[in-house]
Amino acid sequence: MKIAVINKGKIIVKETSDLELNGREGAVVRVLGCGLCGSDIVKFVHKISKDGTVLGHEIVAEIVEIKSKTNFKVGDVIITSHHIPCGECVYCRNGNVSMCEHFKSTNIVPGGFSEYVYLTEEHLQNVAHLKPENLSEDEASFYEPLGCCVRAIKRANLRGNSTALVIGLGSIGILMAQALRAFGMDVIGCDLIPDRVRRLRDLGISALNVKEMDPNFEADGVFMTSGSDKAINTALKYVRNGGKILVFSSTPNNWGYANNEIYYRELTVLGSYSPAPIDLQDSLNLLRSGQVKVKDLSTVYKLDDIQQAFDDTMNNRIMKAYIKIKE
Repeated sequence: MKIAVINKGKIIVKETSDLELNGREGAVVRVLGCGLCGSDIVKFVHKISKDGTVLGHEIVAEIVEIKSKTNFKVGDVIITSHHIPCGECVYCRNGNVSMCEHFKSTNIVPGGFSEYVYLTEEHLQNVAHLKPENLSEDEASFYEPLGCCVRAIKRANLRGNSTALVIGLGSIGILMAQALRAFGMDVIGCDLIPDRVRRLRDLGISALNVKEMDPNFEADGVFMTSGSDKAINTALKYVRNGGKILVFSSTPNNWGYANNEIYYRELTVLGSYSPAPIDLQDSLNLLRSGQVKVKDLSTVYKLDDIQQAFDDTMNNRIMKAYIKIKE
């Protein structure tokens, strides 16, 4: 089977042995396609993942072999996430599921940018669902990233009808803004790239170029989906006193939020990373119902062109890459 691996600063496609269950519980699935996540870019650019690693986790796949107590069967087209919390550790008990050691240790094998993937019984029981018939493959691949946004919104715990500002309107910002609206918030988005501002406006959500923001505007909650260090100052500028900043991005210089701003203004700054199974279920419901629309957000690439997908994403030529693996 074909897999795409990191190799000396590039993503290359190579052949490896086919996957089989060999008596294990779980399923072998044929990957139809996989979304390219910002975390894949970070792992690639900053050499967090070693040569030989197969990245990718936002998969849509067809079951080809299964041994499971679930109702899934051969031929089912499913969506799944890659991590499962234990539900019992100190992190899980306190709502920090993505800090759970079991969560971090579970994954799909070898990775989503592969023709075939092995899913454990845990995956099938906790985070896998049938692909809704009203969603295309690339639309369904937003199941996991939207789940991340859902969890971030829950962690921010804003009151209904609060004013929420989304800084950075890449694909995650577009998802976050729509999910916030679905949760009953008054949403405004901002970015420096005109096309991204237009995309959010086309979805019926207010959006502005950052330079056009009213200097007196105040948000109850600011959702940081920009990977720019300068966006930290933007967040501090527009969050109201006593407000919240939800950090959902890494930044190149790893700068922090000013201590005295947090202290004197009674700000809450908190992070959110990956979703719990309940967040993924909520994500699926939002996609299936059309409350969050993702049509035409993705640009489709063949597996053999995956390096181009990485390059285009890193250079802001596209909103989101979807690697179509089964032709």
